[in-house]
Amino acid sequence: MPSPTELVWFGAGLLVLVAVTMAIARAAGVGLGWTPLWSLVRASAQLTVVALLLRGILTLEWTVVAFLALMLTTASWTSAGRLHELWHGRRAAVTGVLAGAGLALVLIFAVQLVDLEVRYLVAVAGIVIGNAMSAATLAGRNFGRGVRHRRDEVEAWLSLGATPAEAHLDIGQEAVRESLLPTLDQTRSTGLVTLPGAFVGALFGGASPAVAAQFQLVVLAGIALAMTTCGVIVTRMLGRSPQLPAQADVGPQPAATVPAQSTSGQGVPRGSA
Repeated sequence: MPSPTELVWFGAGLLVLVAVTMAIARAAGVGLGWTPLWSLVRASAQLTVVALLLRGILTLEWTVVAFLALMLTTASWTSAGRLHELWHGRRAAVTGVLAGAGLALVLIFAVQLVDLEVRYLVAVAGIVIGNAMSAATLAGRNFGRGVRHRRDEVEAWLSLGATPAEAHLDIGQEAVRESLLPTLDQTRSTGLVTLPGAFVGALFGGASPAVAAQFQLVVLAGIALAMTTCGVIVTRMLGRSPQLPAQADVGPQPAATVPAQSTSGQGVPRGSA
């Protein structure tokens, strides 16, 4: 247990990092404001609570179900908030996170890649659920931008009799691909450019390098599965939208939605110029 003096110095060091982050963002006009600081404060409070909860979870196995439910609920709620402006965005985010993370975790433990023990379940679930949350947010927001920039293309498909799902398919595929590229790049460079947290954590926990590497590979494969599944589900659900956003270049006025009903032979109503 760190002493009070060590904790003070640790906190001061973190504040230095956050202060530099905020200064760079402000100088570059990124517009993050106080978000980096509040995010770190919130993370500190949440990790403190989690550390206390994990003591009980690791000794009382039945409580792991409640903790997993809490992680899934928090991840779903966070992604849903990012996609609330999209048609059924909240529903798509929740469904994607639950399905993606659920499928990955079930398969990981079903094929016995990791022993079904509470400590392993909590560790793997935390990583997989967190990445599923990121996939829902990235895929959904990429999809929204793609639809706005390629609105004329979608309208053309609809005027030819395509369903909304068919008209949005290519945009959804691109959105999923773009959301996965950073993670896949990190996976390809693991061991050469990056040493992932699961690998380092396993080493610090006393595991051999070989066992730590195996655990990290399981995590990477689970992340890829969860993110891919989540991204596909989110974009496919969003792609069923019967409405299209206004043109991306309409100016600073709020974007209105126009019907995008597919009626073969009649075309699709367009927004005013």
